[in-house]
Amino acid sequence: MKNLTHKELLDAGVHFGHLKKKWNPKMLPYIFMERKGIHVIDLNRTLECLDEACQAMKQIAKSGGQIMFVATKKQARDIVAEAASSINMPYVTDRWLGGMMTNFSTIRKSVRKMENIDRMLSDNSLSSITKKERLTLTRERNKIEKVLGGIRNLKRVPRAVFIVDISHEHIALSESKKLGLRTFAMVDTNSNPNSVDFPIPANDDASKSIKIITDYVTAAIREGLEERQKSKEGAAQ
Repeated sequence: MKNLTHKELLDAGVHFGHLKKKWNPKMLPYIFMERKGIHVIDLNRTLECLDEACQAMKQIAKSGGQIMFVATKKQARDIVAEAASSINMPYVTDRWLGGMMTNFSTIRKSVRKMENIDRMLSDNSLSSITKKERLTLTRERNKIEKVLGGIRNLKRVPRAVFIVDISHEHIALSESKKLGLRTFAMVDTNSNPNSVDFPIPANDDASKSIKIITDYVTAAIREGLEERQKSKEGAAQ
């Protein structure tokens, strides 16, 4: 996996923090300077933290653990959904339902309901249902798919979460911590990095910054999955 350079991070605007008046003092170790009232993130620290987070995520994937991606901000949704899908990891990008992790069995029931509707709609023996009933079922299915589609294959609580913007996703972070999941996150200058196991200091508002960090994390997880596959094949021979 190719290491990221300072230039790539600069070009993506990873170093841009929030206005000084919005800062969280606990971010001080990750701040390089202040320029025109805006905090600038220390990219040396970003690279260090990113490397540490990626090594840990790679190990989780290698040992068969799942990492859930969480990002419901408009500018992050598509980037995160695409990245998670590419490595077959669960994701939440529409909205976080309270209890999504702490009340997982209820969420699984909703997913099963969606799967049942899928079966009903594709089953030709259901010719007895009216057009209106079919439309109602389709709408209900699409509604569930929008919120829970990214976790439909998740059979148990994941081992870890990767979050974009912990202030925005505070409920997801709180539930993950309650269950003892490993927490990885992009943390901007307005958030508390100590509330995450592996904070990655970075601009969590700009889509370019979100994409470069998310893609790098995804590449590390993919490496872990490939190593797992190789060791399985080796054991089978």
